[in-house]
Amino acid sequence: MRPVSAGAFKAMFFVFASMCAWYSGYLLAELIPAVTLSSAVYSLRSVGEKPILRAPDPKRQKCDHWASCPPNTYAYRLLSGGGKDKYAKICFEDELLLGRRYGNVGRGINIAIINYVTGKVMATQHFDMYGDDGSGPMMEFIQRASPKSLLLMVTQDDGSTKLQAKAKDAIEALGSKEIRNLRFRSSWVFLAPIGFELPPGIQREKINHSDNSKNRYSGWPAEVQIEGCIPKELS
Repeated sequence: MRPVSAGAFKAMFFVFASMCAWYSGYLLAELIPAVTLSSAVYSLRSVGEKPILRAPDPKRQKCDHWASCPPNTYAYRLLSGGGKDKYAKICFEDELLLGRRYGNVGRGINIAIINYVTGKVMATQHFDMYGDDGSGPMMEFIQRASPKSLLLMVTQDDGSTKLQAKAKDAIEALGSKEIRNLRFRSSWVFLAPIGFELPPGIQREKINHSDNSKNRYSGWPAEVQIEGCIPKELS
């Protein structure tokens, strides 16, 4: 019998070692669950990775305010219309009083009357100031508001073309500083107390005029809004 050469011996040893390694791996795979293996692989990959910190979703506030109103206050938000498809909105204590969803927004000046003591809406109405002269009906509507009421007013489309001087006088008497500056399609919002005074610092009015060189929408200026918190009990 011819002696086995060193090279053949090494080859046989390599084949034997490979078969042993394969069989050991097979047994290991059979004995250890796949879930454990995948978890171990994931753990190895995670070593050295920086943890991802996710901020919690911000809590929604009343009337979509960025920050919550203090206790014992009313939250409000007034948004004028802007363009053909951006409808005016009036929100009070997280209740949408006037908006496209309810179909109660109209061209002209839109008004909501709130009972200041209870925080409940008493009436909403819109008055056309372009196709019709809504000044008279609007003045009657405002005059029906009882003392201790809040008057919330927003424009949709045009609120100035047929707005009469007497109506401007009445709104100016409620504290408006911009009603006489209202122009064709001006965006305007206004908050007025009836029979009481609001404390300083309450945002009450804002206006934006149509300007073809600056308008956000074709023929319309950008909408305007005011928001804030009204104390329920005044000292």
